[in-house]
Amino acid sequence: MEKKLFGTDGIRGVANKEPMTAETALKVGMALGRLIHAADGGQPAGAVLVGRDTRVSGSMLEAALTAGICSMGVHTLSTGILPTPAIAYLTKTMRGSAGAVISASHNPYQDNGLKFFFSDGFKLSEALETEIENLVHGPVTELSCPIPEGIGVAEHLVDALTRYVVFLKSCFPASVDLSGFKVAVDGANGAAYRAAPQTLEELGASVVTTAVSPDGKNINAGCGSLHPEGLQRLVLETSANVGIALDGDADRVIFVDEKGVVVNGDQIMGLIAWDMQGRGILNSNTVVATVMSNIGLEAALKDIGAHLVRTAVGDKYVVREMREKGFNFGGEQSGHLIFLDHTTSGDGMLSALQVIRVMVETGKPLSELAARVTMFPQVLKNVRVKSRRDLGTIPPVTAVIHEAQGRLKDNGRILVRYSGTELLCRVMAEGENEDVVNSVVDMVVDAISQHV
Repeated sequence: MEKKLFGTDGIRGVANKEPMTAETALKVGMALGRLIHAADGGQPAGAVLVGRDTRVSGSMLEAALTAGICSMGVHTLSTGILPTPAIAYLTKTMRGSAGAVISASHNPYQDNGLKFFFSDGFKLSEALETEIENLVHGPVTELSCPIPEGIGVAEHLVDALTRYVVFLKSCFPASVDLSGFKVAVDGANGAAYRAAPQTLEELGASVVTTAVSPDGKNINAGCGSLHPEGLQRLVLETSANVGIALDGDADRVIFVDEKGVVVNGDQIMGLIAWDMQGRGILNSNTVVATVMSNIGLEAALKDIGAHLVRTAVGDKYVVREMREKGFNFGGEQSGHLIFLDHTTSGDGMLSALQVIRVMVETGKPLSELAARVTMFPQVLKNVRVKSRRDLGTIPPVTAVIHEAQGRLKDNGRILVRYSGTELLCRVMAEGENEDVVNSVVDMVVDAISQHV
């Protein structure tokens, strides 16, 4: 059965429209509660930790989700506004049955979403998502509620923020002194608007901020990881050593160097891999990234005797590959970085601290460290299609793709894939010569337009 609720990263949509309605959130909470109760043999289970970002719709959805969970006899602990990775961390360390996050990440405030973590702090498997979906869409009798004495209790975890900040600080060496080190922080008016500056200040850094005054509607609005322009200006105006731009739920981060230049996730993965390889702690000399990572990262890793393993787009696929093969570092070009030696999910602040540590320990500016990865020209274009036909069965398209790869030669690549949510085909190419890259993308786009 094709899933109707869960996408690549939980459930997401426009608030107060299906599937992001209070009614559906209630049913999802009931389904989650039922699965937890069943897994524990009907015995009292650990609480579900529930957190959210700053969207105006967050409190409505939290109330509905919490009601559904409690109605099935499972307790909840509300953390209030807190980053997604904090929920993952607290779920594991507090031995919760699950963690739930109400957020639409980098999307505008009109959207919202639900994503869940298992008791081990990792995101739910697709099998468990399907079970929840089947219960939501199944007969009402499948969600029968316990007697009054068995109803769950909803409580607040008053020190959730403090616990998370303490965790972040524990991942930063006590021997590294941040006095005199200035960090510009763009909090995206999102979930980390308090946690990010507080953590850095407690570590001794000088902090200047922007987008840390959420009003429920300004999350990601012209700020955050997708809009770093304001942070670039702030870095230059304040002579900051580095700028960090988080997204709405703070599971990703984009950096700005001391010259006001944006440094993307591939460049950051390259410098972290260089550091970990040098310290002998990069498991199997391998970094895990997605098919979208620039070929320049692959070349930089070869230079230090490391390898790049690619997965499908989505941090959950990166984490899955890391767990299955025993790798400890990976991420996405978009700024999701995963340090499995420290935590179970992408964490923007943890990533920022690791980069700052390398800067201070080496005494080198971010511009110099990021230059270890030479980014190849990369072009991505979308073309609307009538259906998602197997491209391998369309000879005129396969012929053009083969020709395009031939023109890029061994120092380039072309990637053609369908969007998972829209009737679009994404054509991406990269190589040493920008004119050639643009040319091959256009030829493939034209072929797809004509034949798909």
